[in-house]
Amino acid sequence: MSLPFYQRLHQHYDSSYRNRDLRSTMSQYQEEKKSSAIYTHGSTAYSTRSSAAHRQESEAFSQASTASYLQQASRAAESTHAFAASRKTASAYDYGYSHGLTDSSLMLEDYSSKLSPQAKRAKKSFLSGEEKENLPSDYMVPIFSGRQMHVSGITDTEEERIKEAAAYIAQRNLLASEEGITASKQSAISKQSAVSTQSAVSKQSAVSKQSSVSKQSSVSKQSTSTLHQEEAFEKKSRKVAIREKAERVSLTKTLEETEAFHRKLNEDHLLHAPDFVIKPRSHTVWEKESVKLHCSVSGWPEPRVTWYKNQVPINVHANPGKYIIESRYGMHTLEINACDFEDTAQYRASAMNVKGELSAYASVVVKRYKGEFDETRFRAGVSTLPLSFGVTPYGYASKFEIHFDDKFDVSFGREGETMSLGCRVVITPEIKHFQPEIQWYRNGAPISSSKWVQTLWSGDRATLTFSHLNKEDEGLYTIRVRMGEYYEQYSAYVFVRDADAEIEGAPASPLDVVCLDANKDYIIISWKQPAVDGGSPILGYFIDKCEVGTDSWSQCNDTPVKFARFPVTGLIEGRSYIFRVRAVNKNGIGLPSRVSEPVAALDPAEKARLKSRPSAPWTGQIIVTEEEPSEGIVPGPPTDLSVTEATRSYVVLSWKPPGQRGHEGILYFVEKCEAGTENWQRVNTELPVKSPRFALFDLAEGKSYRFRVRCSNSAGVGEPSEATEVTVVGDKLDIPKPPGKIIPSRNTDTSVVVSWEESKDAKELVGYYIESSIVGSGKWEPCNNNPVKGPRFTCHGLATGQSYIFRVRAVNAAGLSEYSQDSEAIEVKAAIAAPSPPCDITCLESFRDSMVLGWKQPDKTGGAEITGYYVNYREVIDGVPGRWREANIKAVSDEAYKISNLKENMVYQFQVAAMNIAGLGEPSAVSACFKCEEWTIAVPGPPHNVKYSEVRKTSLVLQWKPPIHSGRTPVTGYFVDLKEAHAKDDQWRGLNKAAIKNTYLRVQGLKEGVSYVLRVRAINQAGVGKPSDLAGPVVAETRPGTKEVVVNVDDDGVISLNFECDQMAPNSQFNWSKDYASTKDSPRLEIESKGNKTKMTFKDLGTEDLGIYSCDVTDTDGIGSSYLIDEEELKRLLALSQEHKFPTVPIKSELAVEILEKGQVRFWMQAEKLSGNTKVTYIFNDKEIFEGPKYKMHIDRNTGIIEMFMEKLQDDDEGTYTFQLQDGKATGHSTLVLIGDVYKKLQKEAEFQRQEWIRKQGPHFAEYLSWEVTGECNVLLKCKVANIKKETHIVWYKDEREISVDEKHDFKDGICTLLITEFSKKDAGIYEVILKDDRGKDKSRLKLVDEAFKELMSEVCKTIALSATDLKIQSTAEGIRLYSFVTYYLEDLKVNWSHNGTPIKYSDRVKSGVTGQQIWLQISEPTPNDKGKYVMELFDGKTGHLKTVDLSGQAYEEAYAEFQRLKQAAIAEKNRARVVGGLPDVVTIQEGKALNLTCIVWGDPTPEVSWLKNEKPLVPDDHCSVRFEAGKTAYFTISGVSTADSGKYGLVVKNKYGSEISDFTISVFIPEEVARKATEQPQKGNKKAK
Repeated sequence: MSLPFYQRLHQHYDSSYRNRDLRSTMSQYQEEKKSSAIYTHGSTAYSTRSSAAHRQESEAFSQASTASYLQQASRAAESTHAFAASRKTASAYDYGYSHGLTDSSLMLEDYSSKLSPQAKRAKKSFLSGEEKENLPSDYMVPIFSGRQMHVSGITDTEEERIKEAAAYIAQRNLLASEEGITASKQSAISKQSAVSTQSAVSKQSAVSKQSSVSKQSSVSKQSTSTLHQEEAFEKKSRKVAIREKAERVSLTKTLEETEAFHRKLNEDHLLHAPDFVIKPRSHTVWEKESVKLHCSVSGWPEPRVTWYKNQVPINVHANPGKYIIESRYGMHTLEINACDFEDTAQYRASAMNVKGELSAYASVVVKRYKGEFDETRFRAGVSTLPLSFGVTPYGYASKFEIHFDDKFDVSFGREGETMSLGCRVVITPEIKHFQPEIQWYRNGAPISSSKWVQTLWSGDRATLTFSHLNKEDEGLYTIRVRMGEYYEQYSAYVFVRDADAEIEGAPASPLDVVCLDANKDYIIISWKQPAVDGGSPILGYFIDKCEVGTDSWSQCNDTPVKFARFPVTGLIEGRSYIFRVRAVNKNGIGLPSRVSEPVAALDPAEKARLKSRPSAPWTGQIIVTEEEPSEGIVPGPPTDLSVTEATRSYVVLSWKPPGQRGHEGILYFVEKCEAGTENWQRVNTELPVKSPRFALFDLAEGKSYRFRVRCSNSAGVGEPSEATEVTVVGDKLDIPKPPGKIIPSRNTDTSVVVSWEESKDAKELVGYYIESSIVGSGKWEPCNNNPVKGPRFTCHGLATGQSYIFRVRAVNAAGLSEYSQDSEAIEVKAAIAAPSPPCDITCLESFRDSMVLGWKQPDKTGGAEITGYYVNYREVIDGVPGRWREANIKAVSDEAYKISNLKENMVYQFQVAAMNIAGLGEPSAVSACFKCEEWTIAVPGPPHNVKYSEVRKTSLVLQWKPPIHSGRTPVTGYFVDLKEAHAKDDQWRGLNKAAIKNTYLRVQGLKEGVSYVLRVRAINQAGVGKPSDLAGPVVAETRPGTKEVVVNVDDDGVISLNFECDQMAPNSQFNWSKDYASTKDSPRLEIESKGNKTKMTFKDLGTEDLGIYSCDVTDTDGIGSSYLIDEEELKRLLALSQEHKFPTVPIKSELAVEILEKGQVRFWMQAEKLSGNTKVTYIFNDKEIFEGPKYKMHIDRNTGIIEMFMEKLQDDDEGTYTFQLQDGKATGHSTLVLIGDVYKKLQKEAEFQRQEWIRKQGPHFAEYLSWEVTGECNVLLKCKVANIKKETHIVWYKDEREISVDEKHDFKDGICTLLITEFSKKDAGIYEVILKDDRGKDKSRLKLVDEAFKELMSEVCKTIALSATDLKIQSTAEGIRLYSFVTYYLEDLKVNWSHNGTPIKYSDRVKSGVTGQQIWLQISEPTPNDKGKYVMELFDGKTGHLKTVDLSGQAYEEAYAEFQRLKQAAIAEKNRARVVGGLPDVVTIQEGKALNLTCIVWGDPTPEVSWLKNEKPLVPDDHCSVRFEAGKTAYFTISGVSTADSGKYGLVVKNKYGSEISDFTISVFIPEEVARKATEQPQKGNKKAK
């Protein structure tokens, strides 16, 4: 769904003036076109989209005709040729309407000229070749001798211009196609051709309702002639018929092809806004009947139709079956089924596409059978209802009450922004089916919807929306709501501020750019000067023009013009233009104004002739003149030549055309000459003037000229006109004089009414600009940006409580006047008004013939103090009140009054009115009835004037006045009661147990957010009297912005109480009181109030001023605050006042002394702050000292530091030093005593610092030798050196013996180090380092013995202890071991173990020790008793460091199981069978010798022994025998070895714990091979354990 047109048009200045915006079709233009009775040449009578309307108009025209044969010809218009001609005309019009202006027009002209024969000789054109070249592209010179002429851009809107062009082309094409028939008068015309021609003429003539009688007569004569020739002529020839048919076919085909081509070329040419061909019709139906509303809409793209009921979209799904909405073949239908009275409403069909939106309205009236109902009043819907009554469902409302809710207030906007004004309209009685008439006004002029502003009525709320604010929109806006004969209206002002300048200091944009005069040669533009000139005078204005349909702006003047009117020349005749104006000053060119309305460069007479819109653009009779024109006539001289306007920039001439000029057009030549000469010069040498007005430029300012004009045509140049009177070039319009007597007056708390005397002898006054300035600021701001007329204006948007001055300047076309004199200053606050009515009238005391009344003062005092009250009373007899009578002639000042001369036992009613200097306010509501009788009660009457103030979330203050009737004895006190506002009467609770004598009470203990009511009762000796009227309800809350009374003591010691209120009403005032009694006339106090601030000053605060001081704000709901001054606060304030009267310079730091690096002595002190006038006196031993060689003084006023320097302290410098300060009237001092030991210590320190400074002149230690324990538990000796160079050497010593260092020191970062690894007792000693070069030497010594060594060892031990890892559990064959690793171990590190908090006693089963870097605890043969928490404590000599492990639960079970496994493995390994020894690896033996081997075997139990040979069991025999004796010795014997005995043998021992094989090799050699065997290395045997 496309956006509404008013949203699409929301663009900035230049972008809003594009062709698409000017071409957009809006609803209001459609409505104006439909309601207008005057049509252009492109009237909708030629549109096929409204053919039904055309036929209806044709029938009406036919009935009005006096010729009967014309009626018959119209009814016979069904012939083929006439229908084709009509269709061709309509098609041509539609095509031209759809495709815009020029291109389609020229194209159709070309095709029509090809298909139709032309006249033998066309009439000559009187335009020269040069003029033809200057003609615009869409300006067409007529080729017919008829009176029709097409001119582009002669109408006010682009839409009308498009229609005129389309109508002209359609007309001319039709004329061209019929030209052969009309011109050939000698050819035979058949009966059918005559009837066809006459039908076309009749049908097109009947379209227009306002054709002249002469044209009707001409048509009638031609029709009569054609009918008489019906019998005399034969049918037209076959050749003519074929030619006409061919032309029709060719034209139709060409139109379709061209339309398709342009659709592809530029689809936007096809777009056009919605238009209702058939509008919905209003209906009146009975209940239970159904009704259908129909409409037909054209437009491209196809519009989307939405139906509304009383401006609310109809939802067919909300009430199924009630509404049926259909759209078929371009016909849109809304069907309402089973109508009831609720369906009586106004219905709207809204058609919308991308080109815009259009609505049509219809009313439906549903009648009921009961009651009388005049249906004739509803046949046209709401718009036809008489305004003298309102309609209700069962009759007529005699009166309507109209109210405005949620009203728009004075509004402020800025150029280019959007803004909406709206209010809710409440009408009583409410009639849902009929809507009120809503009309908006600006400065009294009605507002219509446009691209700048849109109106909306939603059924209960009226809205006016500005899509793009301009300064032209500033003004007084009024909404008027009319219902029947009753109406109400509401107004508020809208201010539009200037947009931010693009160039700083540039002037604001001008406004109200309008076209005053337009003709072929120039257009005079006028505007209003802006109120803001950017800080420097405006030098002039530049005027820009833009041709409608383009976005190219061009500047019209090279130099700025100061006069606010300017004729723009160089325009193309017939084209439309828009204009804008820019102001310029020395800083630059400001923003452009809003563009003007489009205006055509055309003479008014020609434009009026073309816009007269005759009833029929074509009469059906074309006469082509074939003869040569008659001989031309030289025109005569123009007449009535005069100077209509003269400024320093231009002069405008005006004249009347000559009476003698022939039938052709004439041109004008303007001539000038200086006064006193006859040297006439032609002004317009390049281009002749076509209209009888002309603007002359480039005239010398101050010179006198005369002017004359000549006429010319093709026959020649005529005689000149009479010369004008002498005209002096210059502004004839004077700048107005400044206004006088500027008088401001109070209006509201944000506005002031400014009035003035209008400028005297001001001509063509445009209005006035008003400016305001806060007193003392020197900055002026504009109060209006659109000049106002009249001597009075309300300036809004001012700051409450500020004082302003005003000035006014007048403006006309010549410029702005000087500023008026500044007005007197006025404080912005609400104007004084009459007070509101008093309330709560009660009877305080009654006597036999008199009564005492009391009441509460009005809520609103009207901005001024109440000066008195007037009381009226009336008798009430049997419930019927009588007339009112005045009780007092002179106003009473109290809220109580005794009315005398009443009748005993008579019942009375009363009312009270308050008065201030503004007048008497409205009387109060009538009181209850009181009987005048003697009160004999002994108790006191009710207190009166009960009120609350100082409301906070937990407290408030209640005040009252004593009762008038005190009873038989005086009042001794009061009781205050309280309850929640909605609680019952039995829930009252007293706030004070004992009666209080004061007439006020601070109520404490309230609940935040709860509403309360309070009352007061008086007591005397007889008892407690009646309660007072209720005070409240009041909500216990601290309102946002609530402030308290603040005490202040100024620099002069003056004490004051200050209060500020941000929630004041326009007429609020401050009321100060002491102990809640007014302090207005107190001689000890002085009160000053300004704006929302007030101050009460004590003239001489003393004990008589003790009390509670409160400040209440009138016309508010209990806003106030109080301040208690008791004895303690009085002392504090008096002391603070004394301090301010006799001030002292605040000291931040007392006088002190310090020694600087060279042994210099610095005395210094610091004050809190020092002004530029501070003086310091330096005193030593009661004598003033001054700056010189010994003393140097310095004062830093920014920091408040005061210094004195001395190079050296000598013995005679011992004494007392004092700094005395004087800053205005404030004084201060500080003293320092340097005597005895204090001075000697200081002197010694100064000398030491001097020596230190000398030492530091060579290489020296910036930081002396020190030690550091590294993370690796090493000791690092380090020192920091300074002022060293490459030749500087460093030597380390221990116990006076030099330590050789492997690496040379590089003095990186000035740090020298010596690393001692694994530090221990042997490293104890005295370390010394010496730094020396040619400038001197310095040394540093470090003792690491005794306590220093112990401290270092403690730190080393600590580092080792911190490096210890967490305790871990390890199982062994002997038991369970707990252990931790450290970096390295020292004996100085004490290790203690504990089990479950008990130190472990070491034994053979539980042992502790250190192995390398491991510290362990061994538990042999663990038992369940060994379970628990074990703690290892590493004690470094100062601190113990603990490591814990829990040997219980799963951890113990897993460790114990592993111990058992390892234990068994150890036993098995110990008792395993093994060969202990005896067997060699290799046995080499000579063949034939005996071999005896013995080995020892061990195992428990005794192992089994077996032998292997070549890995096979060896079976003993006589040759090889084995034996095993005593369970440990095995014997192997071979008697007489042979080579067969060589091989690998093995002894296998085995028991239950395991087995082992001991291999050996026997090598038997033959003697001759001994030498060879000796060279080989025997192979070693292996033992295998199983």
